[in-house]
Amino acid sequence: MGGRDTTLVLLDENGIRCDGRKVDEPRRIMIKAGGLKNADGSAYIEFGDNKIIVGVFGPRDVHPKHMSNTDTGILRVRYHMEPFSVTERKNPAPSRREIEISKVIKEALEPAVMLDKFPRTAVDVFIEVLQADGGTRCAALSAASVALADAGIPMRDMVAACAAGKAADTIILDVNNEEDQAGQADMPIGYMPSLEKITLLQLDGVLTPAEYKKCVETGIHGCKIVYELQKKALTEKYFGNGEK
Repeated sequence: MGGRDTTLVLLDENGIRCDGRKVDEPRRIMIKAGGLKNADGSAYIEFGDNKIIVGVFGPRDVHPKHMSNTDTGILRVRYHMEPFSVTERKNPAPSRREIEISKVIKEALEPAVMLDKFPRTAVDVFIEVLQADGGTRCAALSAASVALADAGIPMRDMVAACAAGKAADTIILDVNNEEDQAGQADMPIGYMPSLEKITLLQLDGVLTPAEYKKCVETGIHGCKIVYELQKKALTEKYFGNGEK
């Protein structure tokens, strides 16, 4: 059985990946704004087999008071994977990885959110991963941006996120779980398209300078695809999806 796993072909001779996609093709993406009645803003995303829901609460008073900032608002992010979101049941307690991803998403969102508009308050972003399939941080970050916009939080731009990477010596867009496990590099990117600013860039793996440049370009291309779907989700909620 183990032998069969090692023969997984990440890229065939026709340039088709293990899940049938071309090298520059993202997985199926569906984003919906709203959905949580008790949240100030919310969003749901399906990114490949990832299924993630995000609720935003605030701006609201900070407790305890000494945690507040008189000059600016604060952003708090909690990324959490449900115990049933992965094949082997996950411990419900927050893992080091979840704490790290919470911090990464918070730092990727901060340049987008105009926190100085609401000093002494906090905006809380709760991210629940219902089903995980590689690339959850990018999917979660993209959904969190839509949820913040849905909550009416003033933003410079939405952050769209998508990972690029390297598998079978080829730069690919939107790394899936198999490619993440058996591939050579994974690069999650968060990007504000209208400002042309990268807010998240991580790299796990080794790339040559030329591959690095191509990987960044490929990831940004993916972010732009996600950005259009983010805007579509908000347009459909607030203006309906009637054809113009």
